[in-house]
Amino acid sequence: MGNESIMNVNYQQKETGMKVGFIGLGTMGLGMALNLRKAGYDLVVYDVRKESAQPLLAAGATWAASIGELGSVADVVFTSVPGPKEMQEVGLGKGGLLESMKPGSVWFDLTTNSPTVVRSVHEQCAEKGIALLDAPVSGGPAGANSGKLAIYVGGDRNTFDAQKKLLDAIGDQVIYVGPVGAGGVAKIVHNCASLTIRMVIAEVISLGVKAGVEPLELWHAVRQGAIGRARTFDRIGDQYLQNKYDPPNFALRLAHKDLMLSLDLGKELGVPMKYAQVTNEDFTEALARDWGSRDSRSPMQLQNERAGVTIQCSAEDVKKTLARA
Repeated sequence: MGNESIMNVNYQQKETGMKVGFIGLGTMGLGMALNLRKAGYDLVVYDVRKESAQPLLAAGATWAASIGELGSVADVVFTSVPGPKEMQEVGLGKGGLLESMKPGSVWFDLTTNSPTVVRSVHEQCAEKGIALLDAPVSGGPAGANSGKLAIYVGGDRNTFDAQKKLLDAIGDQVIYVGPVGAGGVAKIVHNCASLTIRMVIAEVISLGVKAGVEPLELWHAVRQGAIGRARTFDRIGDQYLQNKYDPPNFALRLAHKDLMLSLDLGKELGVPMKYAQVTNEDFTEALARDWGSRDSRSPMQLQNERAGVTIQCSAEDVKKTLARA
């Protein structure tokens, strides 16, 4: 995003009396900080590379010479840094936010962070009257620039409610998840699912292509199927979240037959099917429990048993959650 595009934006200062600080102006941070300026907030910024702040300075933001200087003047601080180590350095290091922020001020950490680290830093902040909330984002650089981001927030609910409009300036899906650390947990779960699912997709698409199907035709075909038409996580509501696998929507024994067909085809063509093999291990265990007539999602219950968790939501609550914006 260059200065030429910034000059086309009419920046107006909000008369809120609130000064907002932003630390970390990389590929994600710069776009989010610019959206705060577009929304009219009085913004002070800092990054280890001053040149990265030039688009913001051109847009009317103020440069802080140090983290401490920024922390001492800001009422609300956002940090967007690479990870837990950097977040702790910014917050707890010499001249960091813990030393400089005023009691009653708020710190939103946008970093994809360790929930354990965030909770530890939160405790130290609370002793000095500073509210720390974890608020990792999902949507990538394009979302950071456009404002189409999910923001998963964990921390004090009253603080979240008071600052919701500020968060709305950088994301279109601002979601309060729970106590401090809950935002990070949600982001980690989201990313782990994304990273695992894409490997499964690579596995099955490579199978289809090696079996002779043109890639785009295969992609188009699978997108029109049951899974392809639904948001991935929408499909866990009827069975898994309710712990209700009878009567089946698609019986496990039939799903297992289909899974074996894919494994057989992979063996025939010399295509490694690592993730399908792992799935088959759980399907085999579920069949050994005489779950063949239950729904094909019933093996998901095995993971809950191993993790020592119970998940059983009502159909009504599932419906209400799906209806949420």
